[in-house]
Amino acid sequence: MTQMSFLEGRQKEPVVWEPTRADATARLASFLPKAGQTYARQRNFDFGPEDRGNVSALSPWIRHRLLLEEDVLRATLAKHSFSAAEKFIQEVFWRGYFKGWLEHRPDVWRRYRIAVRDLVGQMERDANLAGRYEAATQGRTGIACFDSWAKELVQTGYLHNHARMWFASIWIFTLKLPWELGADFFYRHLLDGDPASNTCSWRWVGGLHTKGKTYLARADNIERYTEGRFCPSGQLAADAPPLEAPELPALVMPNMTRPEFSGAHFGLLITEEDSSPQTLPLPSAPKAVLGLRAPSARSVLQTGEVAKYFGGHAVEDATRFATSHFECASMLSSEDAWSGLIKDWAKEHALDALVTARLPIGPVSRRLKKAIAPLGIPLIEVTRHYDECVWPYTQRGFFGLKKKLTKILGELGLA
Repeated sequence: MTQMSFLEGRQKEPVVWEPTRADATARLASFLPKAGQTYARQRNFDFGPEDRGNVSALSPWIRHRLLLEEDVLRATLAKHSFSAAEKFIQEVFWRGYFKGWLEHRPDVWRRYRIAVRDLVGQMERDANLAGRYEAATQGRTGIACFDSWAKELVQTGYLHNHARMWFASIWIFTLKLPWELGADFFYRHLLDGDPASNTCSWRWVGGLHTKGKTYLARADNIERYTEGRFCPSGQLAADAPPLEAPELPALVMPNMTRPEFSGAHFGLLITEEDSSPQTLPLPSAPKAVLGLRAPSARSVLQTGEVAKYFGGHAVEDATRFATSHFECASMLSSEDAWSGLIKDWAKEHALDALVTARLPIGPVSRRLKKAIAPLGIPLIEVTRHYDECVWPYTQRGFFGLKKKLTKILGELGLA
């Protein structure tokens, strides 16, 4: 390495991801001084799991909305100009972009879930595929960087974003494994496992998101941005031919109309999708709060323990905070059978309606709607202003949203 190491003079900065609002706020405060040019210079370096000082590492808290994108942007712009922090600001908006993009294309999620189910079944019959899959997920491929990242993912629930790209590229183009199984492996273990961000990112690497545009992991790039920790010279694919998939149906326009429920005797449901219910635009305080702590199954395969822990305890922290904020009756449940639980709870509090933060495409939405459907009680989903501002610009590529960032910040009152 001829460049001066970024590690020279740096203190290692590991991160402990505890699913509480207090820990999220502390991490944000710690990162903010570096959110400008320092982040822009160093963000692509993966210094290893013991040093995350060059990135925010906020994604697990933002994914569960223990920390809101709006609050991150507000705090960033209070310390840095837009131009200085533009790279970090763009990263914050990528999650909103993918969420909105998938809402316009629900068939992408449906196809992915069917493919995972079918491929898991195929592995029961195909010993070769099963063996290659197990070697990849258990870190036994012989490619040191890839094997290290596979183990790090399972143990910590986190990977640096650059490592995620390298990993996905090696999975698809070097190991020639189905991208859906790789996306499922990530989704089952990531603390920030998100149906939209994860699925779309894997599709992007494979050339399906931006048609024909793939990402090729290169040994020299890995060596440079891991500070020489890894150099898989001669072990990686030399090219990355785009994957192919059937054309998608016409865009679906998500309903962004704000529901009217003033005067309703409503109860508030908290799921792992949104752990800041006290900031939702509600017409009044709920009569009762129910925290559904049992994490939803992310796959036909087992969800990782660290991911389950984070999602479940995020709901616990949110329920505790909401109880204090709304000063109403509350209940926290780890029961898997949601339908009977919600029915008894709604009856106990004589509720006219159930209210929750908007349920984007994913297993939580499917599970909750299935549980409530036979009860005859309306479920009202409340969309956040941030999503209302972002999603209209997510019908195509990220560049379309990027051009509107200053406009969106203005609509959010952050210009």
